[in-house]
Amino acid sequence: MANVEENLKEHVEALRGWGIPVFVTYPRTVAEGIRMVEELGAVTGVEERAGQITADLWPLYRQAERLGDARGRARVFCPIWRNPYMTINRDTYVHDVLTLCGGQNVFAERSERYPEVTLDEMAAARPDVVLLPDEPYRFRKVHVQDFAPYEDVPAVRNGRIHLVDGKLLSWYGPRIGEALQTLPSLLHL
Repeated sequence: MANVEENLKEHVEALRGWGIPVFVTYPRTVAEGIRMVEELGAVTGVEERAGQITADLWPLYRQAERLGDARGRARVFCPIWRNPYMTINRDTYVHDVLTLCGGQNVFAERSERYPEVTLDEMAAARPDVVLLPDEPYRFRKVHVQDFAPYEDVPAVRNGRIHLVDGKLLSWYGPRIGEALQTLPSLLHL
């Protein structure tokens, strides 16, 4: 199993050249992540188990859609790296998770998938919520202080800077359910 962002095409081609089948994933939406579970079940011969997992995920997906549409969308800054700060644009799985759960990614329109941003740019975007995941960069409590100078930013002023499990934002597959049950409460207005 390989992922477009995590593995080199040359390595996948080499494995296939040796006769080793490689299943390549590249989900950029939550729906694609759920469908990937179904596809993996078919590839590995465990369709029934995959069907059980997705039977639990699809209702949570539809519930998150309804909740996200019914509420106002919180403007969200979600960095994935520090020094320099990096975040995500609209062409990422993380963006789709945030959107589905009721957020509005403040850097969605950047041209780079993982743009570098300054905290001054973050402040100008005026997020209502800042999510600091523990992966790929391991944000910790001490990093919340990076935002202290920006006390006029709604997320800072209202104490809405949250340390979160990065798996909720970036791990697709069976973990999607936990994300869809946890993130909406962090993003509500």
